[in-house]
Amino acid sequence: MPRDETLQWGSRQSRAPQKIPLAHRLFAYGGFDFPFMLIVTVLMCAGLVMMFSASYVNALKHEGDAYYYIKRQGVFALLGVVAMLSISKINLNVLRKLAIPALLVAFLLLVVVLFYHTIFYDFKRWLPIGSRTNPILTVQPSEVAKMALVLFFAYAMERFQRPNHAIARDAVGARRFFLRWWSTGLYMFVLLAMVVLIALENHVSGMLITGAIGALMIFIGEQRIPLWLYAAGIGAAVLAVMFVFKNPEILGENAAARIISFQNPMSDPLGDDWQTYQSLLAVGSGGWFGRGFGNSIQKHLYLPEPQNDFVFAIVCEEIGFLGAACILLLFVALVWRGFMIALHTKEKFGCLLVIGIVLQVGLQTALNIGVVTAVLPNTGIPLPFFSYGGTALLMLMAEMGIVLAVSRVSREIKR
Repeated sequence: MPRDETLQWGSRQSRAPQKIPLAHRLFAYGGFDFPFMLIVTVLMCAGLVMMFSASYVNALKHEGDAYYYIKRQGVFALLGVVAMLSISKINLNVLRKLAIPALLVAFLLLVVVLFYHTIFYDFKRWLPIGSRTNPILTVQPSEVAKMALVLFFAYAMERFQRPNHAIARDAVGARRFFLRWWSTGLYMFVLLAMVVLIALENHVSGMLITGAIGALMIFIGEQRIPLWLYAAGIGAAVLAVMFVFKNPEILGENAAARIISFQNPMSDPLGDDWQTYQSLLAVGSGGWFGRGFGNSIQKHLYLPEPQNDFVFAIVCEEIGFLGAACILLLFVALVWRGFMIALHTKEKFGCLLVIGIVLQVGLQTALNIGVVTAVLPNTGIPLPFFSYGGTALLMLMAEMGIVLAVSRVSREIKR
């Protein structure tokens, strides 16, 4: 065989694709981002401690066991840690393949809960496991939907945001319009369908959070939408809010009462304003340093359900402004560190995935504190890591695991 042919054959052999081991296709290797992990751990531990302090009086009164809420939340916290560490080892390619199935499961749960749900006022938010009146466990489909939406948007925006501009330029008329805008229409359709299903649950806060997360991800990931269209969307959102404030009855009796109460603050402190009034008393009475851990007065059956959406009011009362400010700084650090991970990620899928997750945490935190301090209407938005809720905590920890998985494949982040 001639020398040149031998060399040519050898070069072809060297370029032959190597088979990637199954373990490398399924699992991520390398270290995760330790600062992010540390922030998550501190927030989760602080949340469990403060949730217990806020809940034990209410638990003893209504459940006959002061440890009722913390035992259940503790179980989900342990499951959440296992989920976070397990998911942090998953390869991003596996997450890509789960994007569409996760979205389909989320839509299925959102539909099922409309027909089979716990019997609690006129809400259709919780899917019971067991009896509808006294379930063993409940699942909140809207929490699953938020994570599925972020996962799907990140997957689709990586796959479909590579428009063939040459084809679009050569096309004319309706075909050109379709080639340019069909992916944007897909995102809008998925987001609108999910928001409508959550609205049918009579879950205003879930609808607002999901809509906001989806809109922000479209703004960040969809690079072909002109700024004037974003401005028009913001204008339409503002008009929609103004219309709802003028006609709150369209949201249902419960939500309407809260909006009317917000428009007329402290007009009925013994009625519809009771929860907000007690929350402000708790926040204001904490002062700079608080009454001391466990010494809250408002949690003694004055503030309804203090372990849920208004747990931050008890935080302010017991550890004061300085302690609450430290917790808020931890949330800021979590979001900032998440953005650093996203910005140093080579793959667009991982970048958008992390941005969507930390935006969700940041939005929920800001809106919850706005409600607790009466800056926003009482819409029932939980505080991440702190509010009682097993499904919410489990899904949140799973999302933290996704961020850690992305951090394993990120470029080196400056400490």
